[in-house]
Amino acid sequence: MNALEALTALETALTPLGTEMVAELGVEAYVAHGELNLVADREAIVTVLTTLRDRFGFQQLIDVCGVDYPDREARFEVVYHLLSLTRNARLRVKVSTDETTPVPSVTAVYPAADWFEREAFDMYGILFSDHPDLRRILTDYGFQGHPLRKDFPMTGYVEVRYDEAERRVVYEPVKLNQEFRNFDFLSPWEGADYPAPVLPGDEKAGA
Repeated sequence: MNALEALTALETALTPLGTEMVAELGVEAYVAHGELNLVADREAIVTVLTTLRDRFGFQQLIDVCGVDYPDREARFEVVYHLLSLTRNARLRVKVSTDETTPVPSVTAVYPAADWFEREAFDMYGILFSDHPDLRRILTDYGFQGHPLRKDFPMTGYVEVRYDEAERRVVYEPVKLNQEFRNFDFLSPWEGADYPAPVLPGDEKAGA
């Protein structure tokens, strides 16, 4: 077995716990970077996480986050990171969805998912059904778009500033105005090649 085959075997081999979870939950599984990853069906995520909590001892939800793959039909992945204190083990569970199909909220299983799901909605536009209060959490109330989507422009769509005359916050289209400047890109230690008259001190550069 060469080094590549050994690495492949290491990355795909499941622990006995992983094999047991796959058999009971009916999910896909693989090992990456030393951690077990389960790929679950979107509609079954509440059942899967409930079983992982009650049957396999993953008591703590560490994080819920989104990942954007714009070229995929189901462009988003929702990733759940779990921790078992009794087993001293970590687990990653993934489901896929698109821009319009909601993922069942897991706040009834892990109450800590509340703000994590709101963040995924705010940043990516991922919808969660049965969430108790699905609204933006990091951006402003009137914000347009979802900033962590790969197709969201780096400059955003609007800029926010406080207007002294109107004494309120105003939203305006993004403007990237810059006056013309001459960039010479020379090292400041060598000095720029300006025409005469020579500035005091620059006469030493040619000595």
